[in-house]
Amino acid sequence: QVQLVESGGGLVQPGGSLRLSCVASGSIGSINAMGWYRLAPGKQREMVARMSNSTTTTYAISVTGRFTMSRDNAKNTVYLQMNSLKPEDTAVYYCSASQLEPPYAFWGRGTQVTVSS
Repeated sequence: QVQLVESGGGLVQPGGSLRLSCVASGSIGSINAMGWYRLAPGKQREMVARMSNSTTTTYAISVTGRFTMSRDNAKNTVYLQMNSLKPEDTAVYYCSASQLEPPYAFWGRGTQVTVSS
């Protein structure tokens, strides 16, 4: 089992920045990739950024150039730095961890990000 706890969400004005954090605990040795996803009202869940153990990171087109995913292995933490935020970035942001054997995805409870003036 892997436990994920997100933090760092909040209310920010358009053009502002936030940094989300996700702390992983439990059987973290089984994790082969971690990612950030978001779910906005009336929309499907969207992959925002995903980082494999090779440190290759993939971003959604909508956030490329504005969001950066990073990790601190010593703290078992991944981050999502979000700059130049737009109202359409408003969503609940979830951290996810994937394992290969057996194939499974763990999820955090999410953190709300609201971009509004």
